[in-house]
Amino acid sequence: MRDAGIVTATADGQRRHWSINTGLLADVSAPDAAAAGPVDPAQAKVVATFFDGERLRSIPTKRKARVAVLLELLRRFEPGRRYAEREVNDILRQAHDDVALLRRELVDYRYLRRARSMYWVNEEPLERSANEAQEVPAGESDWLAALIADATP
Repeated sequence: MRDAGIVTATADGQRRHWSINTGLLADVSAPDAAAAGPVDPAQAKVVATFFDGERLRSIPTKRKARVAVLLELLRRFEPGRRYAEREVNDILRQAHDDVALLRRELVDYRYLRRARSMYWVNEEPLERSANEAQEVPAGESDWLAALIADATP
């Protein structure tokens, strides 16, 4: 179960504290989990590794893992809605205190767009360079399209 990302173990001296990945369980039990859930098993494993429930344990240094974390964070934003920078910071702070880095990465990967201190989920198809394509999961476009479609009434 640990290899699948269902549980995590934290060493405490001679003991181990086990915790259930509630985010993963919520994804599995949600009716739209296929559309809004992780893109692939590798992404699910990254999410399970770096998240403890809603909190991000640490920001990955490897780009591919960082993108998986960014996609997970993007789920917290509603497509079609405009957010003030303060609102974006409040949403990201629930996951990690380094909101400036997370906000910048979401914009740099073009998951969020920005103009005049307002942010919104990018609803346009993303064209990736060869270098960027190596960092993002293969199903990124489908995942983003499903996220946007699920938010559309």
